[in-house]
Amino acid sequence: MALPIAVSLPELGLSAPVVPVGVAPDGQAAVPPDGGTVGWYRFGPSPGAPAGSAVLLGHVDTADGSLGQFAKLKQADKGDRVIVGRGAAPALTYRVVGVDTVSKGVLPAAEIFRRDGPPQLVLVTCGGPYDRSEGGYQANLIVTAVPEPG
Repeated sequence: MALPIAVSLPELGLSAPVVPVGVAPDGQAAVPPDGGTVGWYRFGPSPGAPAGSAVLLGHVDTADGSLGQFAKLKQADKGDRVIVGRGAAPALTYRVVGVDTVSKGVLPAAEIFRRDGPPQLVLVTCGGPYDRSEGGYQANLIVTAVPEPG
């Protein structure tokens, strides 16, 4: 299976390189340390897999105050295109079917990181209010997209 190397949402002017990520020391999915890169959760399906959720994770902003690649993700709408570049393999096109903000305490991890069921692409970033005393953003923004019929 060809691995993702770039993701774009043309309607938002979002385009970012993608690198594989794993699990952070706290047991959660890792996010690339810089805001300029998006991470693909390498322990799950890759984009283009016949089943399950391919997950991409990125930052809204960084500790130095610069915007991350997923800062524009909050502007995503149903029907927007998500294009995943895979090097020499053909690019994949998905269509956004859901944009949701959920509290970090109720993140539906079993659905986001599933390995079976219909194929989907899930983009995850921080969302909701930012509260420094509570450790940062209090929610996650989840954008779900399904493969465009080919």
